Amino acid sequence: MPGATGLRRLGAQVAVCLLAACVLAGPSPAFAAGMPQLDFHNPLTIWQVVWGAVIFLLLYLVLSRSALPQVASVLDARRGRIEGDLEAARTAKTGTDRAIDDLRRARRKAAAEAQANLDRVLQDAREEAAVRTREMNARLEAEIAAAEAQLAQERTRAMGALRTVAADTAQLLVERVTGQPAGRSLVESHVDGALAARTA
Repeated sequence: MPGATGLRRLGAQVAVCLLAACVLAGPSPAFAAGMPQLDFHNPLTIWQVVWGAVIFLLLYLVLSRSALPQVASVLDARRGRIEGDLEAARTAKTGTDRAIDDLRRARRKAAAEAQANLDRVLQDAREEAAVRTREMNARLEAEIAAAEAQLAQERTRAMGALRTVAADTAQLLVERVTGQPAGRSLVESHVDGALAARTA
């Protein structure tokens, strides 16, 4: 593991430097006079420094072999979990964007289909209304034509009845006024002329 190896090398270099400094340090009057714990002429001080360096080295070795790999594995696991979570979040975002796009396309398609259906229904309603209007107009025209024909027949019948009544009435009046019988053909011709003039 690169991190643990680098820490081991650094710890070893620090321990070697500390030992070299302890061994090569010369007598210092200031240290000897003011700080007896740094008087390296005293064997007890040298052994304290040596044992401190040995303990430090042993502690470093123990930590580098047991604790540091565990810390590194925890960090790697956390990094992997974070990267996995980020990847899952990116995947979820991609899926969400795809779902939103699909929803928008579905809404546009549904709106287009609804508009097409509405236009088709309106067109069918217009065509049906036009057909019904034509049928109604044809029926009304037929009824009007039948009514006009019946009216013409009734008028012809009424005019025929009126001609007969008028001719009878005129003949009777002529006979009463003149006291002589009137010719039927003459009376009918005069009545026809009067009716023709009145109709015109």
